[in-house]
Amino acid sequence: MTKRKILITSALPYANGPTHLGHLLEYIQTDIWARFQKMRGHEAYYVCADDAHGTPIMLNAQKQGITPEEMVAKVSVERQRDFSDFHIEFDNYHSTHSDENREFAELIYNRLNAAGYIKKRTISQLFDPEKSIFLPDRFVTGTCPSCKAENQNGDSCDVCGATYAPTELINPRSAMSGAEPVLKDSEHFFFDLPAFEDMLKSWLRSGSIQQEMANKLDEWFAEGLQQWDISRDAPYFGFEIPNAPGKYFYVWLDAPIGYMASFKNLCDKKGIDFDAFWAKDSDTELYHFIGKDIIYFHSLFWPAMLDGAEFRKPTNIFAHGFITVNGAKMSKSKGTFIKARTYLDHLNPEYLRYYYAAKLNSGITDLDINLEDFAQRVNSDLVGKVVNIASRCAGFISKRFDGQLSPDVAEPALFDEFSAAASTIADMYENREYSRAIREIMALADKANQYIDAAAPWVLVKNDETQKQAHDVCSMGLNLFKVIMTYLKPVLPNMAHNVEVFFGTTLNWDEVSTPLVSHPISAFKALMQRVEMDKVNAMLEESKDSLNSAPAIDPNSPLAKEPIEAEIEFNDFAKVDLRVALIAKAEHVEGAEKLLKLTLDLGGETRQVFSGIKSAYTPEQLEGKLTVMVANLKPRKMRFGMSEGMVLAAGPGDKEIYLLNPDSGAQPGMRVM
Repeated sequence: MTKRKILITSALPYANGPTHLGHLLEYIQTDIWARFQKMRGHEAYYVCADDAHGTPIMLNAQKQGITPEEMVAKVSVERQRDFSDFHIEFDNYHSTHSDENREFAELIYNRLNAAGYIKKRTISQLFDPEKSIFLPDRFVTGTCPSCKAENQNGDSCDVCGATYAPTELINPRSAMSGAEPVLKDSEHFFFDLPAFEDMLKSWLRSGSIQQEMANKLDEWFAEGLQQWDISRDAPYFGFEIPNAPGKYFYVWLDAPIGYMASFKNLCDKKGIDFDAFWAKDSDTELYHFIGKDIIYFHSLFWPAMLDGAEFRKPTNIFAHGFITVNGAKMSKSKGTFIKARTYLDHLNPEYLRYYYAAKLNSGITDLDINLEDFAQRVNSDLVGKVVNIASRCAGFISKRFDGQLSPDVAEPALFDEFSAAASTIADMYENREYSRAIREIMALADKANQYIDAAAPWVLVKNDETQKQAHDVCSMGLNLFKVIMTYLKPVLPNMAHNVEVFFGTTLNWDEVSTPLVSHPISAFKALMQRVEMDKVNAMLEESKDSLNSAPAIDPNSPLAKEPIEAEIEFNDFAKVDLRVALIAKAEHVEGAEKLLKLTLDLGGETRQVFSGIKSAYTPEQLEGKLTVMVANLKPRKMRFGMSEGMVLAAGPGDKEIYLLNPDSGAQPGMRVM
């Protein structure tokens, strides 16, 4: 087998909050793949870093009365502890606020500038006169210029899905101070993304990204690529642009460069050839694991920046979906917004690693953590099948046969069947089809248990004449267990380590075809306990936010919204006809990033409504559910069709949107009082 040189990264976690189970999906997925590559004998490195720059970090640090550097360092210590406790093993973990990142950001910018890919022009931006700061899109709220929905963010409308510049908002307000922003001119720096259109089209169809993501990115080309604003005005926490006082690199410019910076930091410590992995003509492999929400940055801006600066492009970008818990978005009120540390306080981290692996594939569909299924699967597969093999055989070897495995392999054909699965399972790991690999491994575990059941060593060991047979059967069972645990080692590294201690040998992929004969074993110790639902429930309870103790939203937070509008008369409110509606059908809207098309049943009458809730719900989550709609809203012609009403939802936006759900006793068409 040819030895490969592989550099692996996960998206850089933003240093502005704690790690939760949604974050962990990506790092566990990547860690499994990196561990597998190393088990196969390849020269593989897994690097990551804190994404440490930007306005939110600067403002959060101010709120805490510390410097951004202090806040980033504090979050980094906590995050790295979380990763380590989930057995996520980086070869290097660094920060974008580092000398290496500054050097590479300036190098890439200077090369792009010298090649004519940096453009300058003056733009008008909204400026907070009280805070003396230019306002990023998410820090401006106002009335949508398209549908007139109030309390919308500065880049898009959650109600109708329209996108716009923050300067187009009606009655805009600063989310930081509540002040009315003013327009102020500023010179900005733009990366000429359209110059790379042909290269990007070719690269995206080269197999360097999942097909469904490549299809999605076609929308950007259809609408026409735009030059990308890569600068921000002071005050800003980040790196100053060379020869441009008071101008800083936008966080999304230097964030992916953090991959290079972290690897360079590792290279300097370990004597690795950096250029061998990043030079334009490199024959090494580079893989990025990311969430589907940041595919644009990684598959358009990032490869174009690299190409323009004469660096290599990624070999492949692997995007994954989001996490839901018990079929719904993670919720603080339900206790399903679970922080990594809260989970660790109650449950074994390898439960989650296994459950994710058992459900992950190479696609980008969302992954649901059904907590009952989580407990049942871990208990059935790992405790009831895998560990059960060893626990049924090890005691006899220790007590009856001096802790020594038999010199003979009782069933060579069965052992060969187990070891021959190595190639198939390796292909599944390689292609990130973890769930298929787990199914294959568990099928082997079933066969091992069936073999032990049929041979019944607990009966054989009672008869002097069948002692040798009992020895052979138990030794065979342990050899099958060793093969299975070798296949599970990327997923369960800590349990695999304990198995290695038990056998007194390393679990190597290329040694699965070699059984242990006349080999000593240690006394068997319990490898994994069953998941107890009382601990799961305690974790949920601890994760709940008390409505009474929940802190008020800080007025300086971007989540702070407009004040309550002026009072209205009851007769005005009485004009609004609110009705219970059944979501008979929910569909994606081609060409719309935020809209879902809903077919609503009002008890015999059907309405079509377009709603900007795509970031929070999938069609499958909505169909068959009840909601509340404004039934007498005048139909409005939209680009995608006629919208005949409005569904009611609450939340700050993005993924935090919650449709109103009437009680189960409500019926379609009922008036909401």
